[in-house]
Amino acid sequence: MRLGGGLLRGLGGLPWRTITWEALDRAFFVAKFLCCLHVANTYVGGLALVYGPSMLPTINLTGDILLVEKISVRLEKIKRGDIVLVRSPENPRKIVTKRITGLEGDEVTFLATNIGDHGSRTVTVPKGHVWIQGDNLYASNDSRHFGSVPYGLVTGRVFCRIWPVDGFGSLGQGD
Repeated sequence: MRLGGGLLRGLGGLPWRTITWEALDRAFFVAKFLCCLHVANTYVGGLALVYGPSMLPTINLTGDILLVEKISVRLEKIKRGDIVLVRSPENPRKIVTKRITGLEGDEVTFLATNIGDHGSRTVTVPKGHVWIQGDNLYASNDSRHFGSVPYGLVTGRVFCRIWPVDGFGSLGQGD
């Protein structure tokens, strides 16, 4: 006597070939969707959760959700005043949000509170670099501390805040 024989006979009438092709079709659809999502997030743009004191009052201390686009960075179309996401030159695992205050060839003058004389310094941004600063100069670790940043570390340009809802809107140049 075979156990489960009745069960197998009951499943024998199912169209296995159709079920298999439908499962494969759905799996390929999910794979294509995930590939498209990856490409869009890597090359077009996406969302970023940004928090911390360095961009106060523009970005909230407790965190904002921002829309970030990456096309203008790839086309080298960022401008002074744009808010950008930058891979930290001090800790490559960390992404920081700062404002572009100088492009290559610009002379940037800043208050150098991290050196002994507490005076102002003027530097020229080298070719292929940008100068970034947080809006909250007293609580920002930025180019004043680690110098100009290679353009290749800029990963995206912020253009819109979507959360919190009361702050929804453009975060364009100089906002």
